[in-house]
Order: sequence, then structure tokens, then C-alpha cells
Amino acid sequence: MKIDIFNHFFPKRYFEQFIDTGGIRDIGKRVRNIQAIHDLDFRFKVADEFGEGYTQFLTLPAPPIEAIAGPDKSPEVAQIGNDGLAELCRKYPDRFIGFAAALPMNNADACLKEMERAVTQLGARGVQIYTNVLGKPLDLPEFQPVFEEAARRDLAILMHPTRGAEFPDYRTEEKSLYEIWWTLGWPYETSVAMSRMVFSKFFERLPNLKVVTHHLGGMVPYFEGRVGYGWDQLGTRTSDVDYKALLKSMKKRPIDYLRMFYGDTALFGGRAGTVCGLEFFGIDHVVFASDTPFEPEPGLFIRETIKVLDSLEISAGDREKIYFRNAQRLLNLSKAEAGH
Repeated sequence: MKIDIFNHFFPKRYFEQFIDTGGIRDIGKRVRNIQAIHDLDFRFKVADEFGEGYTQFLTLPAPPIEAIAGPDKSPEVAQIGNDGLAELCRKYPDRFIGFAAALPMNNADACLKEMERAVTQLGARGVQIYTNVLGKPLDLPEFQPVFEEAARRDLAILMHPTRGAEFPDYRTEEKSLYEIWWTLGWPYETSVAMSRMVFSKFFERLPNLKVVTHHLGGMVPYFEGRVGYGWDQLGTRTSDVDYKALLKSMKKRPIDYLRMFYGDTALFGGRAGTVCGLEFFGIDHVVFASDTPFEPEPGLFIRETIKVLDSLEISAGDREKIYFRNAQRLLNLSKAEAGH
């Protein structure tokens, strides 16, 4: 059994109405030109390679809902996307074990309403958010009700990075070059969002919060020493803010809160990064994901991720945790729903 917890698909109406029109640049160009991201028959053909035990937990691909429409229209965009994902899960339960609802994060009131609708009426098992909301950090007060409600409902939050070419690599330039905004910018985005949540004491207020970081925690596991002993000295490098007082007010070390996040295995077959992430988060906080269909050839990321996980010197029980048991727990799936 394998539950691919972070992969992406556009329902037909959503794709035709909001994506295939060509109005979104950069990441919009990328997603429009991937057949398996909107062609259901082709999607099934790719998945068939991995047998009946392979199933997907669906999320909408980038761009975020709030990048598609303003606050007056974004709730409708989210509804169309979530209705489409829910319909796919109802029609093809063996293929799609569930979905994470998209939220119109530029409309705070509509976010909570859509979360309730998606969970109670459509059967969503989680929600997807992005690492920033049109440039705003997630630890602003306006976004706190989303996290509070997700924690209250015991929903998994799948956090996806977002950044575009308009975010320059250097202050003297106007845009990012060579797609650095994606290759290195997205892991940085994830790491920053995690850090802001830690220092804003999300996990002290919401100890049962379940946040799955796409791409195995971005840069955080690799920088274990810096986020560990480095942030144990928070405030020693800053003159105008009393960060030492903040550090003393926290009940745990910053690194201990960072380990409370979950990470997925969508590293495009990177074995060293997978080992690093597993050692940082621990077996119980890592879930199988492929990021399909963003591979250079159909099925490559699924194939390479399985190859890496099967090569690890871990017990069969721990491998099962990564492949499906952790996801089953995070998504509150019964054994019957999880197929095991």
C-alpha cells in the first residue's frame, strides 16, 4: 500500500476556466504544458505502472487561489476546484483516496466557510495552503483563524511553497534569473514559513497542529546545526530587537518546534536529502509523496522516490509508516479507507 499524499491535478472545469486561458505567467506556463496534470486517462495510465496498491491524495497545483482571483472572486474559484477534486474522489475511490481543500486565503471569512463546506459536505481530509499569501507572511493575525480551525477539526495542513520570478535574487535586480526563484527559492520559502510559525509560537498555542511541509522541510533538515545551536543563541546578532527575551519565553528550543512539522518525500529521487530529512523529522513525521506530474517524463518522480525509499536500511514496519500508515493517521483514515 502506498498513499501519495502530495501530488497535483486540475479538475476539468477548473483547468479550462482558470488555467488554460494563458493569463498566468511562469508557473502558469509550466502547469499548462503537462498532460498528466489535467488528462485523467493519461493520469491513470501513468499510475498503472505502480500497481493496485498505489493511490493518490489530491491537491490542486500552483498557482494559489489568491493569485488567480481577487478576494471577491477567489471563494468561487476555490469552490470550483474543491467540487472538482471531490467529484474525482467519489468517482474513482481506488485511484484517489481523498483530497486537500484549496482555500481563498485573500478572503479570511470565506476561508473558514469554504473549509467547513469542503469538510462537512465534500469530505475533504485536509487543506492546502501556501508559504505566503501574495507576499504576506502566514503568522499575521488575519490568518490565525485558519490554523486554529484546522487544529480544532484535526485537519492536516499541506503547505506548498510559492514564489515567482518577480522576487529577485539580488536587490539591484528586478527579477530572479535562471529559475533560481523555483530551484532554491521554494525550499527557502518553506524554511522561512516554518521558522516564522515557530517564533510566533504556533505550536505552543496549537500543540495538535499538523503541518506537512512539501519537499521534506525545504532547507531546514540540512541546516540542523544552524537552526539548532545557532538559534539557541537568538538575539546575540541583533541590536534593535530583544530576541533573547523571546527565546527565554519559549517552552522549547526552536529546533524542537521545527521537528513538530511533518515532511513529505517529494525530493525527485534525491537519496541524500531523503536520508537527511528522515533523520531530522523521524520516521513518524515523514510521509510518502512524489509531486507528480512535475517530472521530465511520466512517472519518473514516483518511480525514483520508491527506489530511494526501498533502498533505505530501515525496518519493514518503518517503511510502511512512510508509505501509508503515517498518512492514514494524519488524514484520519480508517483501515478500510486506507485499503489495509
